[in-house]
Amino acid sequence: MEVTLLGTGAPAGLPRPDCSCAVCATSLGAHARAATALLVDGALLLDLTPGAAFAAARAGRSLGGVAQVLLTHPHDGPAVEVPAGLPQPARASDGRDLALLTGHRVRAVAMDAPGTGYAVTGPDGRRLLYLPPGGAPAGLEEGSEPAERYDMVLTDVVGRPDGLAKLRAVGAVGPTTDVVAVHLDHDVAPGAELRRRLAAAGARAVPDGSTLTVGVYDDMSAVPDVPRRTMVLGGARSGKSVEAERRLESFPDVLYVATGGARGGDTEWASRVAAHRERRPGSWRTTETCDLVPLLVREGAPLLIDCLSLWLTDVMDSVGAWDDALWADGGERALRSRVAELAEAVRSARRTVVLVSNEVGSGIVPATASGRRYRDELGRLNAAVADECEQVVLVVAGQALVLRG
Repeated sequence: MEVTLLGTGAPAGLPRPDCSCAVCATSLGAHARAATALLVDGALLLDLTPGAAFAAARAGRSLGGVAQVLLTHPHDGPAVEVPAGLPQPARASDGRDLALLTGHRVRAVAMDAPGTGYAVTGPDGRRLLYLPPGGAPAGLEEGSEPAERYDMVLTDVVGRPDGLAKLRAVGAVGPTTDVVAVHLDHDVAPGAELRRRLAAAGARAVPDGSTLTVGVYDDMSAVPDVPRRTMVLGGARSGKSVEAERRLESFPDVLYVATGGARGGDTEWASRVAAHRERRPGSWRTTETCDLVPLLVREGAPLLIDCLSLWLTDVMDSVGAWDDALWADGGERALRSRVAELAEAVRSARRTVVLVSNEVGSGIVPATASGRRYRDELGRLNAAVADECEQVVLVVAGQALVLRG
């Protein structure tokens, strides 16, 4: 089964008309995208968008053999003219099954937002799922029955990463599923940044006019390589925690490891913790601990550890690092051992791990000996853990710079 993407952008296209944002200003040429529409084996058109016939011709395809046109979401712009000879567009009711003379079977999928998704099974038995912008399949909650796996899923990865997580949770998306991001809008800068963001979610984007074979990666270099271990560094309020959380929001059952713990009576700290909790997907679990090694060596769901700088504070407290005499009398040696143990646990980790830490070595030299000691030890810790990670990212002013990977 072949799918030609006549467009891959949001309903208004990219760049958006009359939008002056930085993403729209740079979404030109190869980065421009028409509204998403799919042509399946030349027989089924999913979504009718302006200029569909011209888009098909540019892709070397014709709409002359289309037997069915199905719509996923209301068209909120001017009415789209139906090209001559094309069947009148329709929307299938939720749960309805359609059988086309071409051998394709289509099932309308109920969504948790306005619109309709479509699951298509080709004559070759391959299965694809196409979802409208801003929506995810309804009824995919924790404890749902395992679903039959799709060979390809075309969905709003950027706008609804939680929808992808739900599909993964029930087995509808697996390691071999080709996840293609569509309905791309001005939320992410085009080019390298978009590729990086999607690869972290195990997804990819393709240019308008691309033809893909369902169940087959025509270009193996395009297969997203999700790193098993990632370290995210950054300064205060740099966006490092948001970057780390974003990397796992399309995966289910994430365990968020908070190393800061509670600080009784500190209302400002409590508000910071609350902001973090509200930002996380509701399906994530949270544990507050600095005992990281057992979590790292255990098999299980992805871990997000935030952050190593607070872990270091706890360890330095326990070894007496703030007392020069204790530091000289075994404290330094004990800290080195704990850091080496943590780095070894990261090296041996089999589960997906994202670790967050502060980058503090570029600022003013601390005025106190204890402050300088902490700064130096955090630098050593960051270097030791980064050495064991496939990808290392530095976040500056909300912008992620890939240092490795």
